[in-house]
Amino acid sequence: MIKIAFADFWDGFNPERFPMTGYIREICDIEITDMGHADYLIYSVHGDSHWFAPDSCVKIFYTREDIAPDFNACDYAIGFEWMTYEDRYLRSPLYYRYPDVCQLMEQKHLMPFNKVKDEKTDFCSITVSNANRDPMFKTVFEELSKYKKVDSGGLWRNNIGGQVKDKLSFDQRHKFSIVCENTSHSGYTTEKLVQALAAGCIPIYWGDPHVAKVFNPKSFINVLDFPSVDKAIAFVKCVDNDDELWASMVREPALADEYYSERQQTKLLKQFLAHIFTTPLEEAYRRNRLMWGRFYIEDRRKQVRSLSFTLQKKYHKLAWQAKQRVRKLMLTTAKR
Repeated sequence: MIKIAFADFWDGFNPERFPMTGYIREICDIEITDMGHADYLIYSVHGDSHWFAPDSCVKIFYTREDIAPDFNACDYAIGFEWMTYEDRYLRSPLYYRYPDVCQLMEQKHLMPFNKVKDEKTDFCSITVSNANRDPMFKTVFEELSKYKKVDSGGLWRNNIGGQVKDKLSFDQRHKFSIVCENTSHSGYTTEKLVQALAAGCIPIYWGDPHVAKVFNPKSFINVLDFPSVDKAIAFVKCVDNDDELWASMVREPALADEYYSERQQTKLLKQFLAHIFTTPLEEAYRRNRLMWGRFYIEDRRKQVRSLSFTLQKKYHKLAWQAKQRVRKLMLTTAKR
């Protein structure tokens, strides 16, 4: 029985529903426990508690954001970066955790074309709710909206009467879909592009400068391939007004190579995890836990503690100020 803990994941994270938990259970028997009793810790980027994991714990970093792993803090990592680091790293982007959508994306060029064409009753979609990202998506939306209406189905600039509940169905009605990542970072391609391709759209993509390593560049419009946004928009107009050109792009396979299929990449992930969890615990450590490795961890722990103390002081000060304002208001009201 192997004891595993999870830390610093997103709000609402449930380890029992996390696909990786199921993959590990295919390898060995596991017990999900707290960090203090774990043999292995799987952690993400939404907190700092992992710094205080026992030194005896093998640490595995997992991210769905464009944050590179710190190999001084972890033994193994799963992320977006295009790199090789002995047996310690695997590139496995977030969208592989959505096998049903990936399979639709991989088969989109095999769909009956007339069916796809008949579904396309609208011009272009965009679905954004969190606008705290690179402003490129706003630029593309605003410039393309000068040509034709772009249906915004998220919370941001919603113009269809409410937020869409089924993004796939929403995109299936559109010939194009604006797909912009939060940032432009090598390797950082998320499920956004996969979803648009699965819906039979031609994505208008901006983000990963090396996206064509994985995805067929003939199946989407990459804004970064053009000298300016205006040039990219001009090409969108050209495709919109040329039925044969639009059809040829829709019929293109989504992937540049079968190697990047969901089936193959999930197989690689399972092999990566099997290597970690079948290696005896004492042999599975990769990070430096002595000398400078120890100094580094202790220094980071001090920084986290100091930041936590500062934030607590600031919170208590703001709470005290708010309490004083309420007290003053109550006294003023009582005098009246």
